[in-house]
Parts: sequence; structure tokens; C-alpha cells
Amino acid sequence: MEDTIIKMDRRSFLKRSSLVAGGMVTAATLQTLVAHTAYAKECRADVRGKGPMGNGYGELKPVADQSGALILALPDGFHYTTFSKTGDPMSDGFATPAIHDGMSAFKGPDGTIRLIRNHELRNAAGNFAFGVVGPASTRYDAFASGGCTTVDYDPKHKRIVRDFISINGTLVNCSGGRAYNDIGWITSEETVSGLNNGYGKKHGYNFLVRADINSPEPAVAFTAMGRFAHEAAVADQESGIVYQTEDAGGNSGFYRFLPNDPENLVAGGVLQMAKIRGINGYDTRTNQTVGAELPVEWVTIDNPDPEPVTSSTSCFAQGFAKGGARWNRLEGIFRGDDGTMYFVSTSGGNAARGQLWQFIPSFTGGGTLVLVFESPNSSVLDSPDNLCVTPSGGILFCEDDASGDSDAHPLAPEITDINRLVGMGRSGEPFEFAVNIFSDSEFAGACFSPDGEILFVNIQGGNSLGSGMTCAIAGPWRRGAL
Repeated sequence: MEDTIIKMDRRSFLKRSSLVAGGMVTAATLQTLVAHTAYAKECRADVRGKGPMGNGYGELKPVADQSGALILALPDGFHYTTFSKTGDPMSDGFATPAIHDGMSAFKGPDGTIRLIRNHELRNAAGNFAFGVVGPASTRYDAFASGGCTTVDYDPKHKRIVRDFISINGTLVNCSGGRAYNDIGWITSEETVSGLNNGYGKKHGYNFLVRADINSPEPAVAFTAMGRFAHEAAVADQESGIVYQTEDAGGNSGFYRFLPNDPENLVAGGVLQMAKIRGINGYDTRTNQTVGAELPVEWVTIDNPDPEPVTSSTSCFAQGFAKGGARWNRLEGIFRGDDGTMYFVSTSGGNAARGQLWQFIPSFTGGGTLVLVFESPNSSVLDSPDNLCVTPSGGILFCEDDASGDSDAHPLAPEITDINRLVGMGRSGEPFEFAVNIFSDSEFAGACFSPDGEILFVNIQGGNSLGSGMTCAIAGPWRRGAL
């Protein structure tokens, strides 16, 4: 066993003791999980377009944005603004890049809300079409077209005050998460491409975009955090540990990074992969029980920066050889106010339509994993990608329906493979909150403003003008489960 006991202060211990006692999930936590279990067993019918599935906000209907365009279907009382569309000119003179993805909201200057947003560009080396351009002097890799933009949004006047490229020269920036002490956004590369693919540097790393910068800074790769198909990474605010998800198909791992200095990730640390205690190669992909407790230990990845990345040298292969567990496409991860981590397996479950997992850290050991919810069919939840924990403790899933099952929606019958925002309150019943009636593009980057009044979410779009955008949704949040 290579488990590492984490040192925490007294405040951290008391907080975690209320969640995990002797490695066991408390009864209060399980009460919520039981609700999810009951719903998962009962919900089998097609409920799309038939009103709220659970404790939602009522029936959805098409709602126009400020320009009159029909982009979203929302419950009564909700309204939204769209902005920062692909190709729109930014304050720094560059065009807004394509493929809007993971995102987080911070307090901005002069009463604005600062959004830091990924752009998941997969262009071939040297191709910057609709990509993140920015100054050549700050590019991590001169041939890579991914990166992040920062947008200062004025909630009073519903407009952009300033927007600029904040990191450039990275690749396939998919999702990420908030850094320790909320100093910024950890942006994650979902690729292991490198010199053999024509790029100028190796890729597959995490980078930091600080929340207080007003112009791009040179990107620095955190190589000790691992080189793999990163989806997301988020720091625990008590210990500084960074939890990471991997989106590499059926051979995906759940990782943690033990930093030498939580405020300086370039200083290195130890990368570890989750293992279910006492079971080698545990398979979470199917035949799991909602609410069951899985005690975790951690195995160390000896070479977190392999070159080349092969089936035997990859971080996953190293961890799996030591007994690490496997998931089916781990994607978004989000920390709750209670110190637990929620993450999704996009293709997990017996129906291969998605799972929601909760990791509960422990003061005295490796922590506990619990399957919170598993979708029984596409109607309930289809391929969750990004997610967020809402201010009231609910869950909001961003669908990325790439299953090709042609599941149209009554609100947009002309669109096959529809994508939705699906909410889930403490009652355990999922419900439709929003439907993309504009395109078949996925939702991504859901996050709430610091005051909890505005939900920001991206429609990812493709490589065409106006196809990707950010939406700011407001309305009677306290009326429902979110």
C-alpha cells in the first residue's frame, strides 16, 4: 500500500470529521444518496419535454436573448443574455476564439464578474483558424492554438467591459477548476500530443491562469501534476491537494497531486492515482451500487511525465499496474462547500449514459468514494460533461451528447442529439433546466456568479462565426431546487 496520510490543521480536521468518521460516510450524507438510488430505479420512461422530472422550475419554453435570437428553452421567469461569440472582436484586438469550454467566475474589478474560459482547440500544428492567437512572446508552444480568454462582465448593464487572451500556446484546453485560495483557474490539456505531432513542445499538462492579471502571462506547465489527457483539476481549499480527472475512454483514472507548495504548483510534488482499498484494478464502469461506500487508498505514479506516452508508460498504466481503479471517461470535477469533490463519468454506468461520483476526503486515510447517481437512460441524463455545484448545494450537469442515438426533443425536433442543462436537487430527482434549441452543440463551463444570482454557461459551438457563445442566465433561483 502506498497511501499517504495528509497533514491538516485542527480546523480542517473538525470540518472533515463531520463528513467521514473512521472512514465511513455519515448517515446524513447517505440519506441524500438514498434519494438518488430510489429515483434511478424508478425513472425509465421518456420524459423529455413533458415538464419537470423532479423538483425543478416548471415547464420549459423557448426564450429569446437580447437580440431576439432563440438560443435556449428555459422555465418561466428566467431570461438570459448572450455574448462573447466566436469571431467577436476583443478588447486586445484579437478575435474571440472558438470552442468555448470549461470556465469559472471570480470577482472582477469595478463591480464586474471576471470569467476565465477555456477554448478546446484541436487544430493541427501551426493552424490558428478560429484559435487562441495572442502575443507570440507569451505562447507556451508557437504551434499550438488553444488557451484561455478572460472576460469582465458588467451584470448591471449586461455587457462586456473588457476581454482578452490570458494564456496561449496550449492545446485542447478542455476543463479545469479553481486553484488553491481561489488565486485563479487551473486549465487542463486533454491531449498528449507533442513533437511527434508537429508541435514545438510536449502537451498534456495543467497550467494556471491567475485571476488578477489583465494581460497574458507566459504559460508554465506543471509537469509534476502528470502528463495525460486531463479533463479537469480543482484544489482542496484546506489541504491544497489538487484532484484531477482523466478523459481517456475506458482507461481513465482519478488522481490527486500532493504539492510541495499549494500556492506554487511549479515547485513540484507527488502524483497519485486512486485505488479501491484491497481490490486491484477495480472497475467502476458498470455494475455499481448507488450509495455504496468504497474506501480509497492511493498509489504513487513514479514517472508523471512520460515520453513517449504509450500503453505501458502512461500515467494510467503505471497506476493500474499498482492496482488503481478505472473509470469510463472522467470529465468535470467541482468542489462542494462541504469539502467533498463531485465528478462525472461521461460514459459510465450500465446504460453508458453517465455517473455522478462523490469523493469524501478523510483526515486519517485515503477517503471514501460514493456513486451518487447513475443515469438509467438518455431521457434522464445523457453524457454529462462539465458540472457545477450550485450555491444551494444542488448539482447542474452540462450534457455533451455524442452518443449518436438521435434523441430529438419536442422543443427542437429538427435537432438530433439534443443537449440540455440537467439539474439535481437534494431530493435526488433530476430535472430539465435548459435546452439548447440553437444547435446540437454541447453545454460547457457552467458556473455561478460570486453572489449566486447569475448562471454563466457556454454553448461550445464549432469553427464558425457566432457558433460558440457564453450565456448569462438570471431568474427566480430560489423557487426551485438549484
